[in-house]
Amino acid sequence: MRQYRVPSRQLEKSMRHPVHSAIISLLLVLTVAVLPLPAAAEMRLEGEAAEHIRARLQGVRPDLPLIGLQPAPVAGFYAVEFEDGSIFYATEDGRFLITGDLYEITDDRFVNRSEDLRARQRADTIANLPVDDMIVFPANGNRRGVISVFTDTDCGFCRRLHLEVPELNRKGVEVRYLAYPRAGVGSASYGRHVSAWCSSDPQTAITRLKDGSSIPPQTCDNPVASHYELGQQLGVRGTPAIYIDGGRYLPGYMPAAELLKELGLE
Repeated sequence: MRQYRVPSRQLEKSMRHPVHSAIISLLLVLTVAVLPLPAAAEMRLEGEAAEHIRARLQGVRPDLPLIGLQPAPVAGFYAVEFEDGSIFYATEDGRFLITGDLYEITDDRFVNRSEDLRARQRADTIANLPVDDMIVFPANGNRRGVISVFTDTDCGFCRRLHLEVPELNRKGVEVRYLAYPRAGVGSASYGRHVSAWCSSDPQTAITRLKDGSSIPPQTCDNPVASHYELGQQLGVRGTPAIYIDGGRYLPGYMPAAELLKELGLE
């Protein structure tokens, strides 16, 4: 069984979160000596000041799980990405760290630029998932788009969305299902998801479950628990949870026509 280790979206939790707790001391002023720590191989450092900021942060807390630093949309600031999906903003000199989402004020609305960065993180995460672990309903003919959906076979809105799958496929959209039994791992619902994923014909099995029918119980090496954990890490709180190209999150049921518009296909 594959285990996925990806950023979670625990961005609005209290300061008791491990990363936030570590940040409390940093929010004062970073005045201690810099330790010459090498950057992690997977860390993304963009811009001349990024390495300096990394050294300042990890000079105070070498265990901080940084995954990237890049220039923020605001001059003089860098976006600091943590392994759990949290995003903070540091001054170029590495002396100050600010928590909270960054919004751009346009002529007619507020644009959450922190969410743009999180969407890119999600896009990278979902793009790296093994498609063989999903139940896939491929597009008819040329594929024009893809949606990845955390689904619960007992969820009424998931069943409504499943009725839209043939139309989405006709319009060139591939639908990829990930398991998200809301009742949790070990529940009866979890067992039904395992049976669908272990079926010799997963498409038919999941369709029968979404029709309210039963399928023969089966077990095998399966990704259901890992999908469920991944959904929690990504911040899934209800189903269906739809992710489209670019990592954008569309919560809840949407008819095919609206999804096609979101994908830029109508």
